[in-house]
Amino acid sequence: MTKTLGGTECAWTECGSGKTNLLLLHGWGCDGSLMQPVADRMQDLFRILIPDFPGHGKSGRPPEPWDVGDYTQWLRLLLAETGYAPCHIIAHSFGCRMAATLAAEHPETVGKMIFTGAAGIRPKASPEAQARTARYKKLKDICESVGKIPLMGAVAEKAEEALRKKYGSRDYNALDEEMRRTFVKVVNEDLTDLYAKFKASTLLIWGEKDTETPLWMGQEMEKLIPDAGLVILEGGSHFAYLEQIDRFCTIARQFLKEDA
Repeated sequence: MTKTLGGTECAWTECGSGKTNLLLLHGWGCDGSLMQPVADRMQDLFRILIPDFPGHGKSGRPPEPWDVGDYTQWLRLLLAETGYAPCHIIAHSFGCRMAATLAAEHPETVGKMIFTGAAGIRPKASPEAQARTARYKKLKDICESVGKIPLMGAVAEKAEEALRKKYGSRDYNALDEEMRRTFVKVVNEDLTDLYAKFKASTLLIWGEKDTETPLWMGQEMEKLIPDAGLVILEGGSHFAYLEQIDRFCTIARQFLKEDA
């Protein structure tokens, strides 16, 4: 289904025959199809909502650069539109940012939650990373100065694009300039202070070898969230929930089914 919410065209799918609501939230740069394997294994127990976030999948772009709060407000509009609140939540990566904000600021909308490869804790930059960032900013400033010289604008623009490809992350470089502004706002938010406010029981399921949101982040969230447990999927990457989908969903069903 599609409808304009929060100033943008939103797309979502629904499935399942259960009576309890379950919301599935995908990661950045993905869309709802990556949560469909979870839905396929859970739909006998739950009524399931799978949105494409604005700027992803079949949904339109945000009307302006959004932060996590803007995405969360959009999600609240979607839950009200579809009648899915309150709901349990299974979220991956960036989707966990919205789920965390929802759980901390609007706990009445949330049942139990499962986070996998959750983003939200901003790591401290190593000295090497700090030096790399400083080099990028210095070179970018030079490009901007050159761009102000008559007839040098095109040269400066090409040089700046080369810098972005060299210094930017894969997710950042995959975006156009408009969505890059949203991406930067989102990834620079540290949600550490929100976790202690959770009232929802939260299960953290983490890939042992996750390099995008390393295991130490899950271990830190387990300490901060009042009612939390951590399950480690041995050998799993950032997408461990898909790599070990049957094990993941067996654990998820056990955690959620008493309320289904």
